[in-house]
Amino acid sequence: MDILSKMKDYRHEHEKLKWEGTFREYLEILKERPEVAQTAHSRMYNMIKSHGIEENEDGSKAYKFFNNSIFGVEDSIERLVEEYFHSAARRLDVRKRILLLMGPVSGGKSTLVNMLKRGLEQFSYSDEGAVYAIKGCPMQEDPLHLIPHHLREDFFSEYGIRIEGALSPLNTMRLEEEYGNRVEDVMVERIFFSEDKRTGIGTFSPSDPKSQDIADLTGSIDFSTIAEYGSESDPRAYRFDGELNKANRGLMEFQEMLKCDEKFLWHLLSLTQEGNFKAGRFALISADELIVAHTNEAEYRTFINNKKNEALHSRIIVMNVPYNLKVTEEERIYEKMIRESDMAHVHIAPHALKTAAIFTVLTRLKDSKHQGIDLVKKMKLYDGEVVEGFKEQDVIELRKEHQDEGMTGIDPRYVINRISSAIIRKNSKSINALDVLRALKDGLSQHASISKDDRERYQDFISVARKEYDEIAKQEVQKAFVYSYEESAKTMLNNYLDNVEAFCNNQKLYDPITGDELSADEKLMRSIEEQIGISENAKKAFREEILIRISAYARKGHKFDYNSHERLREAIQKKLFADLKDVVKITTSVSTPDESQLKKINEVIARLVDEHGYNTTSANELLKYVGSLLNR
Repeated sequence: MDILSKMKDYRHEHEKLKWEGTFREYLEILKERPEVAQTAHSRMYNMIKSHGIEENEDGSKAYKFFNNSIFGVEDSIERLVEEYFHSAARRLDVRKRILLLMGPVSGGKSTLVNMLKRGLEQFSYSDEGAVYAIKGCPMQEDPLHLIPHHLREDFFSEYGIRIEGALSPLNTMRLEEEYGNRVEDVMVERIFFSEDKRTGIGTFSPSDPKSQDIADLTGSIDFSTIAEYGSESDPRAYRFDGELNKANRGLMEFQEMLKCDEKFLWHLLSLTQEGNFKAGRFALISADELIVAHTNEAEYRTFINNKKNEALHSRIIVMNVPYNLKVTEEERIYEKMIRESDMAHVHIAPHALKTAAIFTVLTRLKDSKHQGIDLVKKMKLYDGEVVEGFKEQDVIELRKEHQDEGMTGIDPRYVINRISSAIIRKNSKSINALDVLRALKDGLSQHASISKDDRERYQDFISVARKEYDEIAKQEVQKAFVYSYEESAKTMLNNYLDNVEAFCNNQKLYDPITGDELSADEKLMRSIEEQIGISENAKKAFREEILIRISAYARKGHKFDYNSHERLREAIQKKLFADLKDVVKITTSVSTPDESQLKKINEVIARLVDEHGYNTTSANELLKYVGSLLNR
């Protein structure tokens, strides 16, 4: 099916969804589907919920709506959805607050708001998210405003739906003049949210206070019609086309809200608390909209320090949107940004983005007062890695230590800019981790907002990231050098487990060839355990932990294998590499390898390309680099 056919099908599907009828017919719809009358906050929460919610093992929630778009800020998103959207959907007082997203540049605030906009647009095409409005109303007003105040309790008793807000001046006049006050005959239509068509989604961006008009928010008088209608207070002589008008029933975004002139913010006081705002020479106009704003921390501090802003400050709920602090999630951010750029054709060697992510996350972390915790250990714990001597509870305590952690540091855009620079500088369709680190380091001197002290600290983090990459590179070559790596690892694992079982149960082993009785091979077990820093005093506890893990797997009907214990797997990898180190060193360092060495190199390169995601260029560069590391 070509693109034109798809567009035609989409148009036909859209046409089928259109509906218009009288208010009487609209009430029949409400009897069957009362959710049609939901508030803007409720619609937002239901939109997010409609994509699915998963509960993690620790009791936290993950929202599928944000998957593959926003990474590493799950805690902030859960707080946003549960504490704001869910509470507001239940008509709690939180819905009378402006949602202010606060965070550093390129932290995901705009992405988050854009997702909510697009989500609402799509949701309005679904049955669950259908929206109906008085036909011909520039503010897509809720048809239930037609029901007089003195009958609303009766309506609630019959339909179970609460009505908030008063009929707008324009529709009050239309009800009189067009329908002769026959509410049941007023025409209602289904509408579809669209930012482009300014229906249910509004966006306000601050500009020069001297030139920006309040009409941008609340609409303005149409002077060309005053002669026809005779008065500026005639609603037909008013253009209800401000952003607050157009965002009714949906979402209103205030970009960089705290940069706005004060006169633009005062309208938000009554809009948030009372659900109405003043426009022209009319009574207060009701509006049901979710107001989302975003700003950075410096502007927010200036705002709250100004006593004149106290009234508005009390009507704001601040949600921090910090930088991501997980290396694996940061890597996903870069992958997404690269996919969306013109760099997608460039081969970026495995672990290049991870190395950049290590550097970036380190710049965002704050030193801990906990004994034995440095930034590298903290980074690994945050990323879900096992660090000896620390438990899950330690990670929870670390997160509580600095409430503003992640609000400073290097932003993702800087990293992508430097990767672009590395590609251009190298003039190659392949770059590796060292190219990226070099570009990141060179760019620090050009970064205007980085202080001298921070620059020195960040250069140290470049060195730390390089050390981390050195270990990764060695492991990568180790895996490629070991023929039938998995088989070799499994053999070593089984041998180790046999000896551990014999040691813990005080039993003997039997030589499979001679049948001789043997004691547990202490030398073999220690040679593996030492690879991950298990001390002589800690060996017994580690071995017993392994046996407990094996028993737990057996009870659940699972087999304990090479991937069942992360630290043991790491120990075996390092042991295998240690045994092969001399072979690797010789093979990768000779300038003119002999036939057998050349064959081995070609096998390793082929394995790096086929199984590890390298291309020929990056595989050769990796081998040369690891060879130089081993020969130091």
